[in-house]
Amino acid sequence: MKILKVNCAYTPEKFIKSFGFKGSTLSGVWQTVVCLYSDGCKGIGVGVQSVLWSDSNVFANYGEQRSNEMMYSVTEYAAELVKNIEFENPADVVKSIFARCRSYAETVTGMKVTDTFVLNALVPLDFAVWQLWARTHGIYDFDKVYKGPAKQRNLANIPLITYSTSLAEIAKMAEDGVCIFKIKLGADPDGDGDLDKMLEWDKRRALEIHNLLKSTSTAYTDCGSAVYYFDANGRYDTKERLSALVEFMQDHEILERTVLFEEPFAPDNKIYLGDLPVNFAADESAHSLEDVKERISLGYNTITLKPIAKTITVTIDMVDYATKSGAQCFCADLTVNPFMVQWNKNFAARMTPLKGMKIGVLESNGSQNYVNWQRMKTYVKGCNAECDETIYNLDDVFYHNGGGVFEVPDYYENLVSPKREFGGIM
Repeated sequence: MKILKVNCAYTPEKFIKSFGFKGSTLSGVWQTVVCLYSDGCKGIGVGVQSVLWSDSNVFANYGEQRSNEMMYSVTEYAAELVKNIEFENPADVVKSIFARCRSYAETVTGMKVTDTFVLNALVPLDFAVWQLWARTHGIYDFDKVYKGPAKQRNLANIPLITYSTSLAEIAKMAEDGVCIFKIKLGADPDGDGDLDKMLEWDKRRALEIHNLLKSTSTAYTDCGSAVYYFDANGRYDTKERLSALVEFMQDHEILERTVLFEEPFAPDNKIYLGDLPVNFAADESAHSLEDVKERISLGYNTITLKPIAKTITVTIDMVDYATKSGAQCFCADLTVNPFMVQWNKNFAARMTPLKGMKIGVLESNGSQNYVNWQRMKTYVKGCNAECDETIYNLDDVFYHNGGGVFEVPDYYENLVSPKREFGGIM
């Protein structure tokens, strides 16, 4: 098939309150949209930009607004590149333009950028390519995109506990039936970059949350209580400092309830972690198949999948290798919109449960963070498109239509239609 026309657009969505991680904060995120047109068919893809997550150096240099503008310019550039391209395999499109998009991103920013920065910019284009391919061939079964090793009937939704999430909010989540909590670590409490202060803050935060949740009960975990998934977003510098936190967690019985510890080190830190008694997960450090191979060799036994942040194309390569290597996989969020939750849910539904869990998992924290979440939910077409339940129940209808991911949401189509089209004005 041939891509004949391309439109793209963006719209900012605000957060209820500042979103803190990697020692900084976000006020909201840009929703990006790409629409591709072939002969008699169209495909639409939606993305969410997070420069702070994908390349904190770019964010630090340019701030929230300007760095968003830079990432979006990469999306526009990629859209221009694919106009008039012919393809049969959707995975070939992003792979064929990635190097040029990376070079463009480094020209725009004047910096060496991470692969994930580029992939984050390419997500709406990649989704649009996959949807265009599916709709052209009359495909509404996600197994044709990715079949996976399992078919889960239930997924535990993982809410996000940021630096500013109160204990009262966490207690309410537990009362509502949440059984696995993602807890952000790595705060910079005084804004001075002192890593000793960070370590002490992390210890206190982990302990106060554990003391709050240790008496909870649930049928969905092996231990029968709520479990933890810690995320340091690369803030630790040495194995000694990380070991001090792990020992503290072990002494206070936090470790036995910890199913994951994600990204303790920055991606360029090659310290071996396989001798520490924790299931370490790779996220930002796993940009590609080669990165997955390296992280597994360094003792990371879990790969965090983010098709909603690193493209479907790259995710399929990652999960295939990780599964064959015996590593576990799960799908995490990027505070994406409800339509993107459905894409993530389709991958999560096809993963085997994490060690310590009796059912599959999926992180989705949009309901906690977006001002307009309830309105955004109305943009999703298709049955079983709920995106903020504590436990997702996946029925035959969901597996039959992919939760609506092959439909074209009217809102996003209307958003992109009046916008600039490469090659002319509509």
